[in-house]
Amino acid sequence: MFIEELLPAFLTGGVICAIAQVLIDKTALTPARIVVLFVVVGVVLTALGLYQPLVDFGGAGATVPIMGFGYLLANGVKEAVIQDGLLGVLTGGATAAAAGISAAVVFGWLASVTARPKAK
Repeated sequence: MFIEELLPAFLTGGVICAIAQVLIDKTALTPARIVVLFVVVGVVLTALGLYQPLVDFGGAGATVPIMGFGYLLANGVKEAVIQDGLLGVLTGGATAAAAGISAAVVFGWLASVTARPKAK
């Protein structure tokens, strides 16, 4: 059971990261643009129904990389639209991603308080 979950996750996440590395090495795209591109690709693939099979196969290998954030946003909007109507377009993504964004803010703050930065 353990290896049956790890191998697909490793392969899926590895392929996503390899694609990002090729984009960094072979294009003039900045890392910030690649991140935005991956989020948008995650949203578009989710909207087309193509990302869910990848999540079913790869598990955390598909949901943890940045494309998974797009998947999370798109699913949040979809569920909120079903529940709240058109207002869900504005609230669904933020609601779905609230825990992850809050954790990033808290851990970023903790790192800034505990780190001792030095000038280069």
